[in-house]
Amino acid sequence: MHGRLGGAAGAVVLVVLLAGCGGEPAPDAKAVPEASAEPSASASASASADPQAAEEQAVLAAYRGMWREQMAAYRKASVKGTRLKEYAALNALSRIELDVRRMKEAGTVATGDLGHDPAVAALDLEAKGGPTARITDCLDLADWAEERDGKPLPLPSSQPTRYRATAEAQRWEGRWRITEYTPEGSRTC
Repeated sequence: MHGRLGGAAGAVVLVVLLAGCGGEPAPDAKAVPEASAEPSASASASASADPQAAEEQAVLAAYRGMWREQMAAYRKASVKGTRLKEYAALNALSRIELDVRRMKEAGTVATGDLGHDPAVAALDLEAKGGPTARITDCLDLADWAEERDGKPLPLPSSQPTRYRATAEAQRWEGRWRITEYTPEGSRTC
């Protein structure tokens, strides 16, 4: 996205910009499950047994929530009606908003799905300024599709179908938010 979007989400952003978000998801499009940036009841119950694991699950829920809302924005080239601000902030949110704006200008729409394999690589619950986390992900473009004016757009020939990305998260007022997102399109996974 980033390549074509100029830094939005790396190679995926590039793909999304080309595709844009001018339409609604296809009826057969895979639904991304609802995610919450707050721990679930079961995660909260296990928090006393393993607070680190519960926080890691909450971080991943925020990351997945950001991506769910980001894809909703890409499918309609608008952040209106999304809950992006519940999951993303600072540079991560700005990057997504820029990507969506570029997609709208390019007249593209995302019609496929993006695969993920996120993991919490670091978690610091005692960080000065509040808890922080680093997430690593392997983005998979195998089911990615985009189009302009109803016509499919191919991925750039130099675009790897699987590549790494990292994200930074911070917990504010009891909620995790993704604050930085860095696609690493040259690092395959």
